[in-house]
Amino acid sequence: MGHSDGVWGTDPSAEYEQLALRFRSVFDRIRNNSVQRERERKLLYEEIEWLREAGIGAVRVPREEGGAGATLPQLFNLLLELAEAESNLPQALRIHYGFVERILNLPKGELREKWLKRIVDGDLIGNALTEIGEAKVGSYATKLTGNKEHLLLNGTKYYSTGTIYSDWIVVSASDEDENLVSVIVSSQADGVTILDDWDGFGQTLTGSGTTTFLNTPIQKNEVLDTETSTRYGTAFVQMVHLATLAGIARAAAKEVTREVGKRQRTYSHAAASRSSEDPQVLQVVGAVHSLAYAAGALVQQAAESVQRAYDSRTYGDADYEELANIEAEIEVAQAQTVITKLTLDATELIFNALGASATARSKGLDRYWRNARTIASHNPLIYKERVVGDYTVNGTSPPFAWRTGNIHLPEGDLLAASHDST
Repeated sequence: MGHSDGVWGTDPSAEYEQLALRFRSVFDRIRNNSVQRERERKLLYEEIEWLREAGIGAVRVPREEGGAGATLPQLFNLLLELAEAESNLPQALRIHYGFVERILNLPKGELREKWLKRIVDGDLIGNALTEIGEAKVGSYATKLTGNKEHLLLNGTKYYSTGTIYSDWIVVSASDEDENLVSVIVSSQADGVTILDDWDGFGQTLTGSGTTTFLNTPIQKNEVLDTETSTRYGTAFVQMVHLATLAGIARAAAKEVTREVGKRQRTYSHAAASRSSEDPQVLQVVGAVHSLAYAAGALVQQAAESVQRAYDSRTYGDADYEELANIEAEIEVAQAQTVITKLTLDATELIFNALGASATARSKGLDRYWRNARTIASHNPLIYKERVVGDYTVNGTSPPFAWRTGNIHLPEGDLLAASHDST
């Protein structure tokens, strides 16, 4: 029968294949030279342009408004396929998609129409949310000052993932009354500096560096209050990470299959003369594929819960909407704790099927584990497991948002503090 790339289960819907076909040729182009890009830290400007031209940023926009009208399960499966080709890209686009959700949830009107048109035209949105240094939990050192006609933005942000590729930046800030606001800034505005100074050992091409604002002029219509944030926003952006992890696991599974298939060298005490016929090696390959399959299946299952949360806002039933959002948060947290472990196991296990030559830098097989470990370090697993346990045992609602910082607040204040994830 010949070589197979694996069996990954059914698509999230009958229409998914048609959606994915629009992008798979671009994904194939992106997959080329992925190891070389990683070794040379070659940022993904060219690849981002290919995706922009294909309309990747507007897949969630309704068809009647110029987009592809994708459901959330379709979007996350598409991002899984993109992550299989290049895991840095879904993470770089994560806040863009979160911002699109925020706009989709706005009532019909000028603001919604303006941003949907920009998104359909190919504009991409990055972020400047997180602060380090002396930043305190519950507030931002980044300030929006001045009167309504002459506003200025000043501050420094880190972990600005994807911003170096973006047209617009969502900035979390405090105004002069210490109200939390989101400021939408052109990436080309005066006083904006974007650096590629992320020094992590994985996901090195996401552009997750420092962004500074020095007396950047802001128009009053570029300021959004936190009430426009989506309730399911935290679950949504976490799902992008989970789709990325599952994509990494699938890429590792396919790569170990190819490497075993072409491997000529063996050991005197091996169970066969070729790795491709060695039952112990084949067992390792099968285990990796099974781990990747399970990760992908969990992505689809959790994605359905976020879709229910999105749909619930239109039913006119506040109690159901509350429950749908809580359950989405819990389902995604449960999926996170398992998908992370599945992917880390898969990306480590591939080396058991290969010889020492698999550790050669030229092969870049270590990037799968490094990238997965880096993504898995977001939103710590220990807290998610605790949240799930607290909900199931005590009925405690999960925190829908959070911040990092240096000073501990009383628990109620900490959980009430709204981290504007989009």
